[in-house]
Amino acid sequence: MRTSLRIGIIGDFDRAKHSHWATEAALFHAAAKLHVNVEPTWVPTSELERPDGVLPSLESFDGLWASPGSPYRSLRGMLAGIEFARVHDMPFLGTCGGFQYTLIEFTRNVLGVADADSAENAPLGRHIVITPIACEVPGMPSGGPRLNGTSTVRVVPGTQIERACGGGDLRGEYFCSFEVNKDYTREWEEAGLRVAALGGDGEMRALELPDKRHFVATLFQPQLSSSFARPHSIIVGYLRACMTPR
Repeated sequence: MRTSLRIGIIGDFDRAKHSHWATEAALFHAAAKLHVNVEPTWVPTSELERPDGVLPSLESFDGLWASPGSPYRSLRGMLAGIEFARVHDMPFLGTCGGFQYTLIEFTRNVLGVADADSAENAPLGRHIVITPIACEVPGMPSGGPRLNGTSTVRVVPGTQIERACGGGDLRGEYFCSFEVNKDYTREWEEAGLRVAALGGDGEMRALELPDKRHFVATLFQPQLSSSFARPHSIIVGYLRACMTPR
């Protein structure tokens, strides 16, 4: 069991983004609970856009986290980092934009839909797997993300999230304007992806790849609900997977 962890946070760090500071803080909260040292390192998406397809900078990490913050400086770089975690069975967590790009990567590289994308990047694209939010959280100020605030998340039984958090509902904190195109759900599930949590109207709010050691992504941001006194269970479960050697 590892007692010191290096976590690669794939994304373009912006000191003005609260979610980026919260991502690092949540790792320290979870590490303290598990009595393990953690060293978060941001990996800019532009560094992962390599013409030779080789990503040696990721091999030294014990786990990868696809961060919020889309659109990223390099779409290809973000997708390459997620693909590396999936193909090499490295413990992985994606949140908010990281969740969205996990679905784009899976659709492109597993389903073979080469131009799969988000409406944020390609509003007129042919294969849009991430669409604008249909129903926003009521009472939110205009001009911000359409899904902004706290909403109930229903955990699917038998998933990694249930094992980490227990059954019943979670309170998920969101800060985004895009969600899943449900028209692709059947194809994703037939290819091995599992829906791990649902919104109030049955929308996919989390996913996992059950054949991997730990591969989870959430549209909500568990890091925003984490504190030193109450580290978020999803992040504790993620770090616990990072601690376990193959």
